[in-house]
Amino acid sequence: MLDKRTYLHQMDAPVNEPPRRVVSLVPSVTETLFDLGMGETVVGVTDYCVHPAARVAQLPKVGGTKNPNLERIIALKPDLVIANREENRKADVEALQAAGIAVWVTFPRTVREAFNLIWNIMHVFDRTDKVEGVRAAEWTLDWLERLAESRQTPCRVFAPIWYDPLMTFNADTFCHDMLRVCGGTNIFADRERQYPLSADLGQGRALADDDPRLEGRDRRYPRVTLEEVTAAQPDVILLPSEPFTFTDAHVPIFAALDVPAAKTGRIHLIDGTLLTWYGTRMAQAMAVLPGLLCPEAEAVE
Repeated sequence: MLDKRTYLHQMDAPVNEPPRRVVSLVPSVTETLFDLGMGETVVGVTDYCVHPAARVAQLPKVGGTKNPNLERIIALKPDLVIANREENRKADVEALQAAGIAVWVTFPRTVREAFNLIWNIMHVFDRTDKVEGVRAAEWTLDWLERLAESRQTPCRVFAPIWYDPLMTFNADTFCHDMLRVCGGTNIFADRERQYPLSADLGQGRALADDDPRLEGRDRRYPRVTLEEVTAAQPDVILLPSEPFTFTDAHVPIFAALDVPAAKTGRIHLIDGTLLTWYGTRMAQAMAVLPGLLCPEAEAVE
C-alpha cells in the first residue's frame, strides 16, 4: 500500500479498498487509468473517451459526458464511477449515488492539483507501477516553472476554446495554468464572463454581481471579440482542436489581426487535449507547448 504521508493534499475517494470495476466519465482520467496500469479495472467509458484508442474501442460506451446513460452505468455494476465537476452534471452524480454507487468527483484547476490527483489515483488503486514516471514528469514541471519565472518579458498568449461566439478562459482554469507552466501569459487571465451575452461583448450593461440570476453560473469562460484580442496584442495564438475544432480555415481570420502573433507567423493549430486534459497527458503537453510559446533560447537561465 502506498504511504499516504508521501502525498500532499489527499483528495477523498469514496471507496475503502482498491476498486475493481470502474466507469470513467472523464476522458482524461480514462487515459490516465490505462497509462498508470489500471486499464483492466475500466468496464465502461463515455463516447468521448478516445485514448488509448485500441483499448477503449473494446469497452462499453455509456453516452456523453453531459448525458450519460445512467441505466447502462448501473447495469455495469461498478464499484466506482469517476466524474469531474466541470464535465459532468451534478444531477447525474446524485442519481448514481442514490443508486448506491460510489462516485469520485474530481476538479483539478492547476497542474499541481492534477499531479496530486494522479498520486491519489495510484494510492486509491494501490498501484505503484508508474511512480518513477510520474516523479519524472513532476521534475519537468519544476524545471519549466523555474524557466518561466526567469523570463524577462512575458510571452502573451491567446487561446480560444470556441468560435462564434469567440470564447476563451481566465485564470481560474486548468488551461490557464498549463499555459503558465509552459511559459505563456494568458491575455484574458483577469477577464470574467459577463451576463447577458450583450454585456460580455461590451454591447450592454452587465448584471450586478449580487443579482440572483448569476447564482451558479460559471464566469471562467468569457466571450470576447476580435477587437479585444487585437487590443491585448498576443505574441502567440494557439488554435486548439477541442472543444471547438479550429482548422486551417480559421488561421487567416487571426492572421489578419494587427497583432505580433500574426506578424511573426506564430499562429499554431494544436491538439486541444494538450491544454484541456489533466492527467498523464500533461507530460506530452509539457514537451510540446513550451517550444510553441517561449523557446528556451529566449529565456534567461
